[in-house]
Amino acid sequence: MTITQPPPSASVLRRNNVALSGVATARPIVFAHGFGCSQEMWSTVAPRFESDHRVVLFDAVGAGASDLSAYDPAKYDSLHGYADDLLEILEALGLEDVVFVGHSVAAMVGLLAAVRDPSRFGALVLVGPSPRYVKDDEYPGPFEQADIDGLLDALDANYLGWSETMAPVIMGNFDRPELGEKLTASFCSVDPEIARHFARVTFLSDNRRDLEGVRTPTLVLQCSEDAIAPTPVGRYVHEHIAGSRFVQLAATGHCPNLSAPDELVEQIRAFLP
Repeated sequence: MTITQPPPSASVLRRNNVALSGVATARPIVFAHGFGCSQEMWSTVAPRFESDHRVVLFDAVGAGASDLSAYDPAKYDSLHGYADDLLEILEALGLEDVVFVGHSVAAMVGLLAAVRDPSRFGALVLVGPSPRYVKDDEYPGPFEQADIDGLLDALDANYLGWSETMAPVIMGNFDRPELGEKLTASFCSVDPEIARHFARVTFLSDNRRDLEGVRTPTLVLQCSEDAIAPTPVGRYVHEHIAGSRFVQLAATGHCPNLSAPDELVEQIRAFLP
């Protein structure tokens, strides 16, 4: 008896729980989520592009409905492992001239992929990007090393408790507590061991040198009152990516895909030709 194996592309799409919608022949737009989240974070943004784009959503391995058995701590010990996955998704779907929209840490994942294979990308939209979270004499990061050490220690000690405390802070918009509750629920749905590992990879990463390698047209979208990626960080990203455009959003907090989807959609559309 011959067992037919699925094509490699099918395995890639299943691993990352890839979801397709929109116009199959139109320009592709790919949405990537941040730490502790899943493609569900784009539920009020992505559908707005279905009329004139091929919309691609996916879950990073270890998040959402991705294949958790594919999570390899060695592979995902840096953001390059996630960039590899993104490029595999684009190859499996045969996509070029991609509009990549990455939120938070996913912004750096998309940037790394675009530096490695710029032929796949036509535009980068970086929402709340941060190439490094620890400040030094040359970089206006939001945290001291001791802050990051304490954050990671708290996460290791009690991930669910950390999530319930930190998610509302990351979300901001304290006058809309339902948003913080939604982000908390997302954080708490992630396997704690995977979340702890990904948190270390995220908060200890340093991708500042990679900014100068970007040749893809780039839009940097910066929220006000962002505790994770404050305005000086967004401006640093803009200043170190040649030809990039910087927009200060009226939205506050770190997750405009949840708190201000209309403004986010408006700015993405204004950037695209």
